[in-house]
Amino acid sequence: MKGVAVTGMGIISSIGRNLDDTLFSLQNAKDGISKPEILITRHKNTPVGEIKMTNSDLSEILNLPPDNNYTRAALLAVFAINELLRKSNFIHFPEDTALISGTSIGGMDKTEEHYFDFQEKKEVRKYIQAQHPGFTTENVAAYFGLGGKVTTLSTACSSSANAIMMGARLIASGKLKRVIVGGSDCLTRFTLNGFHSLKILSQTKNRPFDDDRDGLNLGEAAGYLLLEADDCLNGKKIMGRICGYGNANDAYHQTASSENGEGAYRVIMAALKKADLSPSDISYVNAHGTGTNNNDLSESVALTRIFGDNVPPFSSTKGFTGHTLGAAGAIEAIFSLLSLQNDEIYPNLNFQNHMLETGLKPVQVLRKQKVDTVLSNSFGFGGNCTSLIFRKND
Repeated sequence: MKGVAVTGMGIISSIGRNLDDTLFSLQNAKDGISKPEILITRHKNTPVGEIKMTNSDLSEILNLPPDNNYTRAALLAVFAINELLRKSNFIHFPEDTALISGTSIGGMDKTEEHYFDFQEKKEVRKYIQAQHPGFTTENVAAYFGLGGKVTTLSTACSSSANAIMMGARLIASGKLKRVIVGGSDCLTRFTLNGFHSLKILSQTKNRPFDDDRDGLNLGEAAGYLLLEADDCLNGKKIMGRICGYGNANDAYHQTASSENGEGAYRVIMAALKKADLSPSDISYVNAHGTGTNNNDLSESVALTRIFGDNVPPFSSTKGFTGHTLGAAGAIEAIFSLLSLQNDEIYPNLNFQNHMLETGLKPVQVLRKQKVDTVLSNSFGFGGNCTSLIFRKND
């Protein structure tokens, strides 16, 4: 499969407010994990990947009125897409540009802020609809005046990976010419409390694929790609191509992956088939790697089932950003494209001891090597698993 062209990218996370800062952090092993300062939470000592900008800061930068009804996820999304707009050499997006955005929690932050007073205070009732994931996407579309297809996907931690897959499929089928794909999620008390109740939050910096791993760090981010049909390119620089994708359900447990990695195995194999590649063609695997006992074992078993004794260089980048939930697939797609562009593999931070069950060791320092294809995995609660394959534009 030739693949669908990526002609623009934009990102904001705890390791950078643009592509250049993000790349610097990845190349210099500079993580964005810290104690929460913006989010008001009882878990004030729990490390998170927080963007140190208030909603007021973001609104001012985006020239929005102080009393706007944008969710934090929408503010982060607009911030990231503004960079995408600049990188894709548009002054304004063509009116028929579509938007497919993924999110796990949507506008839950507004629910938390106004739940106790919306009945008495009429002025905050404009936030009632904000909890719905589609509200965030509609705000983003309105900000940029997008007149094409606007769709929201919410499949937990695979949300934005599925948005990318859906956009690529619509371009490949000829149903769209140009689409912004990706996702956005912010830190909330709801998610921090929820993951705490599951007992899978680490109280230190997360250690994906380490034998002594003890949980994940939550994070917040937004990342978006611009996909365009080949007849729209007009000599544009192509940052890479999406050549493979697969989605399946692990069908094992609501908040856990199967011990044999069946869901991961199925989607990786489907992505390879779509891309017309064999396992040996993969240069690098950007693993889902959350740092929980369950996920990392399940994913590593799937990798050994597919690659045998020849597992390609792999790493989880969640040591940099934390687990950004619905945005994870998109920002890690961007990391994958940066890997392709710069012929380098970013390290799996905080790793010390290999897992006894599989013996797999991720890349632990920045590695310069030829990278032609990257497999990026995103696995969500409810068993929703997605893999994407990116390649250089030949």
